[in-house]
Amino acid sequence: MKSKLLALLGGTLLSGVAMAGGYQVNLASQRQIGMGHTGTGLVTGTSSIFFNPGAMSHVRENGVTIGASGIFSKIAYSAPESSGVTARTDNPAGTPFQVYAVYGITDKLKAGIGVYTPFGSTVKWGNQWNGRFGLEQLKLSAIYIQPTLSYAITDKIGIGAGLTYVKGKVNLQRSIPVQDQEGNYGKAELDGDGTSVGYNVGVYVKPSDKISLGLSYRSKVDVDVEEGDATFTVASSLKSRFPDTKFKASLPLPATLSLGVGIMPTEAWTIAIDVNRVEWSAYKSLRFDYADPVNGSTFTENARNYEDSYIYRIGAEYKVTDALALRAGAYYDNSPVQEGYLTPETPDSDARGISGGIGYKLSENFNLDASFLYINRKERTDAGDKSGGIAGTYKAVAYIPGISFTYNF
Repeated sequence: MKSKLLALLGGTLLSGVAMAGGYQVNLASQRQIGMGHTGTGLVTGTSSIFFNPGAMSHVRENGVTIGASGIFSKIAYSAPESSGVTARTDNPAGTPFQVYAVYGITDKLKAGIGVYTPFGSTVKWGNQWNGRFGLEQLKLSAIYIQPTLSYAITDKIGIGAGLTYVKGKVNLQRSIPVQDQEGNYGKAELDGDGTSVGYNVGVYVKPSDKISLGLSYRSKVDVDVEEGDATFTVASSLKSRFPDTKFKASLPLPATLSLGVGIMPTEAWTIAIDVNRVEWSAYKSLRFDYADPVNGSTFTENARNYEDSYIYRIGAEYKVTDALALRAGAYYDNSPVQEGYLTPETPDSDARGISGGIGYKLSENFNLDASFLYINRKERTDAGDKSGGIAGTYKAVAYIPGISFTYNF
């Protein structure tokens, strides 16, 4: 029993942060979401800070962009040998945002800063489903702040680099399989935050008017929680086994290598193809160290053994008029989670995304971009026996509208 309790406690907290990446929903630009979240091989405007810092040197105007999306997601669960759905999440809407600013220091040198939220959501199962000892609720947030410089070596080649400062926060709640005199189960709440630093570099090449190429690399980021709070609500007779204490842990968020191609067959059409390689193999295991013994142990360690994965993206934009643009895109995202390692925080499986969007020039200086993304994850059955997960079948979908405004000057 002791080892099972520790596995549940240690194996859940930051695995949720990892699954926010493994369950990757990038929402860095409303224009690019409409195009399947492509953009590595294009000059995407202010959002080149995220997609390819090398392309930022070829942004024609100074600009500021403010945008946000709404994530409406549902996860359904069927217990082993059941005939139908036995639990559903009751997730509140997530609101990831992006803010970018680009300014030309000279004709060749551009400076920019981006603030964006690549990870962040809430998964809420409640305390009535049979997996409540693994998870009741998980809240995640991560804010990236990225100052960036980009230089145009020629009118066809640009390079750029940005430093990323990351601030992350997680709150997890779950039941504990111990009871008080009234038969109520205990409860654990784990709350912590951490910071880290990484980088984003890119090269942009435009060999002709009809073709452009891009290569970017976003580094691995190790998020460290040094003084997390572990709080336990249990019967007084069990409090010595479950003292309120501090914990520390470290989690590697993986590096991403992206290759992109832009094709402009006519002045009206832009077609983009991207391939992202996410180096999830960096996530081998997860260890927690506690300031005081929890159920008899000062640490716990759980295997994760994720695999590197690929995301394949395609998108297009058609300029109907000088003021109006229509967009569409799609992508396929391979899951990094091997059999036996599935957990209920954000149950991960191969995902298919379909998107659409519009861009409209409101005035000489103001642009509006709107997008809609639908994500459908394949149904997946897993024993979860290698990661402390909850055996069963999971199915997840998400609906994500978004809007942004850009001021150019």
